[in-house]
Amino acid sequence: MAWRGVHISRDSHLRFADNQLVVGQTDDEVRLAIEDIAWIVIDAPHVMLSSALIRACMNGGVAIIFTDEFHTPNGIALPFHRHFRQGEIARLQSELAQPVKKRLWQAIVMAKIANQAAALDNCGREGSSTLTAAAGRVRSGDPVNVEARAARYYFGRMFRRHGADGGKIGYARDDGNDLRNKMLNYGYAIVRSGVARALTAYGFVPSLGLMHASQTNAFNLADDLVEPFRPFVDVVVHKMTAGRADLTADPSLEERRALAGLLQGDCRIGAARTTLLVATEQTAESLVRAMEGKSPALLLLPSL
Repeated sequence: MAWRGVHISRDSHLRFADNQLVVGQTDDEVRLAIEDIAWIVIDAPHVMLSSALIRACMNGGVAIIFTDEFHTPNGIALPFHRHFRQGEIARLQSELAQPVKKRLWQAIVMAKIANQAAALDNCGREGSSTLTAAAGRVRSGDPVNVEARAARYYFGRMFRRHGADGGKIGYARDDGNDLRNKMLNYGYAIVRSGVARALTAYGFVPSLGLMHASQTNAFNLADDLVEPFRPFVDVVVHKMTAGRADLTADPSLEERRALAGLLQGDCRIGAARTTLLVATEQTAESLVRAMEGKSPALLLLPSL
């Protein structure tokens, strides 16, 4: 089973030989078994990939994530529908009744808000009881948008700071210059890639979502299922930036490397403790059962 993530942060030549990823740099060469790799992050401006390697990654179910000039993930290469039940899964998705979609979305939102409450507790922030109560008010399809109201409450407490004079310094999630937002965006992209990888591995058409339905989004279903995974990123970013005076810098190489490894972090899913990477696979697998049984109770989601 694939378990390893690879973060390429130096100019390199990547090729395929003897069923291995070969990373060649000016002073060294590293070889890793393709079967052990789940994702590769290309986070350097001059990295060459051989077509044989790309083909091997697609055959092996390896996601390749690319970054822009600011080191923010901006693209992903995924295997194209390799599951033996591809046609049946596509039919399940396309024929899924709206009431079932709404109940599945209700379960996803409840899990997300519950994880946000746990994240506040984990980071020593107040307000978790309010979010726990909010999770209990989510109804099928979340018609009154409890999710958005909970998010505003949550982020306002998760990343709020106290100034030198004791006053509270607010936080804006849409501030592109804030280091925390840059790190959140990086981490969310990594976890979203893991969810998309799992969905394609289990035969889903990732553009067919439950609640997300943008005609220009190739990963609507991934954007549905990633929601309960986001608070895991929030906790890591909070702990990495707590006490930082300068919040206008760009993430360092060490910070990007830590964020690139998020899928190896711990979580609970069902009664088991596992990694976020395995949790993405179990969530995708359980979504098949939930669609077949038309029951959100069959959907397994990670808990923090």
